[in-house]
Amino acid sequence: MSQDNASPAAFDGGSASSGTRYISVSNQKGGVGKTTTTVNLATALAAVGKRVLVIDLDPQGNASTGFGIDRADRANGTYEVLFEESTVDSAAVESKVPNLYVIPSSIHLSGAEIELVGAKNRENRLKNALAESKLNFDYVMFDCPPALNLLTLNAFVASTSVLVPLQCEFYALEGLSHLVKTIERVKTSFNPELELQGIVLTMYDKRNNLSNQVADDVRGFFGDKVFETVIPRNVRISEAPSFGLPAIVYDMHCIGSQAYIHLAKELLKREAKMKEDRAAAAASAVA
Repeated sequence: MSQDNASPAAFDGGSASSGTRYISVSNQKGGVGKTTTTVNLATALAAVGKRVLVIDLDPQGNASTGFGIDRADRANGTYEVLFEESTVDSAAVESKVPNLYVIPSSIHLSGAEIELVGAKNRENRLKNALAESKLNFDYVMFDCPPALNLLTLNAFVASTSVLVPLQCEFYALEGLSHLVKTIERVKTSFNPELELQGIVLTMYDKRNNLSNQVADDVRGFFGDKVFETVIPRNVRISEAPSFGLPAIVYDMHCIGSQAYIHLAKELLKREAKMKEDRAAAAASAVA
């Protein structure tokens, strides 16, 4: 795997496409499959030819580990981009997955929350860094920390949408309403384009009545904002990060990998429908 800093030439140059989708994968609860969803959904999108950048905003750096980026190769990453010590273009490194690049997290990111408190223009730092990039991606995905803090706020301000992985277990809905309210506040105060992309049910066990009950409750409350695809509990998904590989690369045929492939297809289908609806609304407004 090449860990050399990517150059604009590696991405065919040009300015960032106006059609780029910026997706924050977020849930303030830990252990819900957030990083697993980021890593494998990004991989599935890259596998169908989409150009994808994953920005690891979690100080734990699990997404970076999941893509096999050694800690020794993380000296130039998200922290440096946030504090203008580096650019998006120079911090992005190639992953083992074609079409997929990563800006890794390092231990320095653990102190970023405190440093950002007194920083100028603190909530727009990531958005501004991306605006200066000359790289061209179809998707930029932010792996947010399990907290609604300034790192997450930076991701939300830079995003077009938020994708929420939700564990099919007791207390799953606890805090979800707070997250939705946070998205609305960010939309009102900082980023009018931000929307709830959808909710992905994770760690689903069809043999467990509680999983079915949670799934029914979430669908009953959020309706079509909940993806039809559910991510099952799967040992192969759990094993993959220890090999520095997305589950889809580690074992493409396991049920977990197949679920993420279906999720990517559903996301693309939904986004195509949203694009059609926006075009129709614009045409109607002109008429």
